Amino acid sequence: MYPDAAQQAALARAFGCARVVFNDAVRAREDARKAGQAFPTAGELSRKLITEAKKTASRCWLGEVSAVVLQQSLRDAESAYRNFFASQRGTRKGPKLGSPRFKSRKDARQSIRFTATDQARMPATDRTIGIDLGLTLPQTPSGGTPIAVLSDGTKIDSPRFLRRAEKKLKKAQRELARKEKGSKNRAKARLKVARAHAEVADARREFHHQLSTRLISENQGIAVEDLSVKALARTKLAKSVHDAGWSSFIGMLEYKAERYGRTLVRIGRFTPTSQTCSTCGAVDGLKPLHVREWTCTACGTVHDRDHNAALNVKQAAGLAVSACGALVRPGVIPAQREETGSHGFPTGNRAA
Repeated sequence: MYPDAAQQAALARAFGCARVVFNDAVRAREDARKAGQAFPTAGELSRKLITEAKKTASRCWLGEVSAVVLQQSLRDAESAYRNFFASQRGTRKGPKLGSPRFKSRKDARQSIRFTATDQARMPATDRTIGIDLGLTLPQTPSGGTPIAVLSDGTKIDSPRFLRRAEKKLKKAQRELARKEKGSKNRAKARLKVARAHAEVADARREFHHQLSTRLISENQGIAVEDLSVKALARTKLAKSVHDAGWSSFIGMLEYKAERYGRTLVRIGRFTPTSQTCSTCGAVDGLKPLHVREWTCTACGTVHDRDHNAALNVKQAAGLAVSACGALVRPGVIPAQREETGSHGFPTGNRAA
C-alpha cells in the first residue's frame, strides 16, 4: 500500500489507539494478579477500557478510530494470555512463552486488525479456470518464464525471486562465515542475511497474494493439481520448487475461496493431464519434457502441452460443466505406469 498523508495520519491514530487499549488490558490484568483478584473478563475490559474510557478526558480520542480496531486489540491481548497459560501448563507446543508485555510506540512494527464482513463477498460469476502449475517453460512473449498456465491460454510469468537474489544472498552468507563467532560484527552479519531472506519471502508472498486475489475475483470455480511438493523438494528440482512456493499459493487460494464464496477443487496428482487430449479424451502416452506441442493421434488436434494440461485440470474437476451449481465430475482417467509415483522424473527442469 502507498497511503497518502491523510491516510498515514489515520493509520497512525489507529495504531496508537490499538496499542493503548492492548497496554491497558495488560495493565488491568497485572494489577488484578498483584492484588490476588480474579482476572477481569473480556466483557468487563471492553466496557471499562473502551466504552467508558471514551467518555473520559484522558481517553476521549479513542472515539476517533473504528471500534472494531479496539475490540480486536482486546482479543489480541486475550489470545496472548491464553497462549501464555497454555505454554505454562505444557499444553502448547513449542518453546515456553513469557507473559504478555506492553507494546512500545517506538517499535517499528505496528499493526491493527479488522474483521471480515459479508460486504467482502465478491459478486457471482460464471467464469471457471483450470491451473497447470509449472517450474520453467519456454519464454512467454513478455520474456519471462511462466509459473502457471491457465485453461484460457494465459501464461503467468514466474518472478523467480530466490534465483534473482542468489548473488546478494551468497555475498551476505560469505561475509557471515568470515566473522568471528560471538562477535558483534557476526551478529550484524547474521541480521543482514536474515533481512535478505526476508525480502525474498516478502516479495514472493506479495506476488502470491496479488495473483490469488485476481484469480479468485475473476472466477467462480478454480481447479488445481494436488501436487506432492514434499516429494518434488527431494529431487534436483528442489530449489526451483521452493522458489515457486506452490503450497503457499494454493493455501491462499483455499482460504480466499472460502472467504469470498468461490469453489476450489483439487484433482488427483496422478491424473495424466499432460498425456490426455482435452478435445477427445484419448490418452496419448508419456511425452518427454522437451515436447511442448503434440498432435493427438486419435482426433488430430494440435495441443500446446501446458494449455492442454490446464484444460484437463479444469475438466477433471468438473468445472467445465458447471460453476455455480453442483459440480459434475467426469470418470477417473487411469494414470499411466510411467507417470505414477514421484520418482524417476524425465531429464529436464519441470515436472510433467
